[in-house]
Amino acid sequence: MKPKEIFLRALKRQSVPRPATGTATSIATIDLMKKTGHFFPDAHTDAGKMAGLAGAGYTELGFDNVMPLFSVCHESVALGCNPDWGEIDRMPDCRGGLYGIGDEVSIPENLLDHPSCRIPVEALSILKKRYGDEIAVVGKVFGPWTLGYHIYGIEEFLISTITNPDAVKRALEKLKEVSVIFAKAQIDAGADAICLADHATRDLCSPDAYREFLFNIHSELSERIPCPIILHICGDTSDRIHYIAQTGLDCFHFDSKVSAQQARELAGENLALMGGTSNFDIIRKGSAETISADVREKVENTIDIIGPECAVPLDAPYMNMKMLADEVKTYEI
Repeated sequence: MKPKEIFLRALKRQSVPRPATGTATSIATIDLMKKTGHFFPDAHTDAGKMAGLAGAGYTELGFDNVMPLFSVCHESVALGCNPDWGEIDRMPDCRGGLYGIGDEVSIPENLLDHPSCRIPVEALSILKKRYGDEIAVVGKVFGPWTLGYHIYGIEEFLISTITNPDAVKRALEKLKEVSVIFAKAQIDAGADAICLADHATRDLCSPDAYREFLFNIHSELSERIPCPIILHICGDTSDRIHYIAQTGLDCFHFDSKVSAQQARELAGENLALMGGTSNFDIIRKGSAETISADVREKVENTIDIIGPECAVPLDAPYMNMKMLADEVKTYEI
């Protein structure tokens, strides 16, 4: 069975000969950029360089998928936010505060023509042509909660969930259309699955807020985006995984702040799980022994796709991701 089929079957919790390995978030490290010759910030704004760096997830690391969107900025820049695309040793930042919470958000008719959306779509097309028969090509969009941080500013957005919840709900209803538009363009370009990154982490969104503001939207997105969807939320999500399992989303990419055992217990048998490997203890500082132990824990708790918990630290050694992928492939199911 090819890596692509293993990855896509794992997303559906279907039978596979071994666990899948990969990630729905950034694999970019300084040493991997040097290895490929494709560097930040150009890998955010040049389709060929973006695809070249993403392709190393397969050619150098041995993952079963590639995912080329390394930043949080693409949709928000197309909506008018001012980007700082970072440097080789610094991730991008998106500076927003474009609107007040009661303002009507304008989604440009030519959203997909903006370079910050067009270039990732082109990179996905390159990756599909280059590797699409062998491995899974995964796209990424940000959900409306994250887009709200960017265009309103985090403080105003979060305060408004208490002081003006109806306005927040109207804003989320509008912004979810950006997620759908960008996701469908990526699917048309060849994405086999989409990562829906929506940073409703515990320190910024209570479980009650998740249920009130996001549960129905994530459920709707699971129906409107016509491919497997991987929801990514950082941090301790143990208080909302049971809600996520009811949305109809295919897979949850979880943080190591939730143990593999707890994540599986909360997710139940229908929601696939990805990630859970600590970026700092394993990806950045791990040894052959700790990587092996981490993979064994994930396998024992039936984590479907084993890999980093989130975007890896830029100063991590990429060989630790390769060791992890190699270790995963020693297991049979």
